[in-house]
Amino acid sequence: MPQAHLRVWRGGDDGEYREYDVEYSEGMVVLDVLHLLQATAAPDMAVRWNCKAGKCGSCSAEVNGKPRLMCMTRMQLFDPYETIAIAPLKTFPLIRDLVTDVSHNYAVANGMPEFAPGPPAPDGDYRMQQIDIDRMQEFHKCIECFLCQDVCHVIRDHSDNLPNFAGPRFFVQLAQVSMHPLDEHAKGDTVSAGFGLDYCNITKCCTDVCPEGIHITDNAIIPLKERAIDERFDPIRALGRRLFGRGDGRSH
Repeated sequence: MPQAHLRVWRGGDDGEYREYDVEYSEGMVVLDVLHLLQATAAPDMAVRWNCKAGKCGSCSAEVNGKPRLMCMTRMQLFDPYETIAIAPLKTFPLIRDLVTDVSHNYAVANGMPEFAPGPPAPDGDYRMQQIDIDRMQEFHKCIECFLCQDVCHVIRDHSDNLPNFAGPRFFVQLAQVSMHPLDEHAKGDTVSAGFGLDYCNITKCCTDVCPEGIHITDNAIIPLKERAIDERFDPIRALGRRLFGRGDGRSH
């Protein structure tokens, strides 16, 4: 049987890396090997996981410095004699071992605008164009693994930005609402309401780590930035605000 040499973070902020050798079977993923480690040499090791199918986002960690889902990271990716370093997500407060406190993200989620459709057509139906459905479909794939939040340097390197910066996962959510053809929010509610969109300098690091392949930067953040510019600097909207005390009605 092949043997993995692991270097795993143990303890809290004052903890340390500990090294383990674990025999594993062909076809296993990193999470499988950690389960073997729990069953043998480290029964007290804290690891968060749930579905083991890449759909719950619970087993997020940093493997050899890259944010990944451990249940989707196959051992065959690594050289046989390579040391595999496994660390908790850096951006969020550490609870213990590989488990971090991601509750900040749920607090941000509570402040996001919800989809608010207008009244249906006279026949009682809502209608959309297929192009609008296609544009938003990828946003629904988000599993809230928060890898994009973890790797975003705006909050990873500057924790003081947390109160003012929603982060890429929630820019996807804002885009999902803002671009929906049936949503009735004023544009300012989804692009100019203090979500910190200006902080993002579109390095695409969030897109690079998304396990669902969502084009966060190109299809969510950049269009939101463009809409924010329209909201703030479009002369027609500015005239409307001066004459009627408002901008546009709908967000799309």
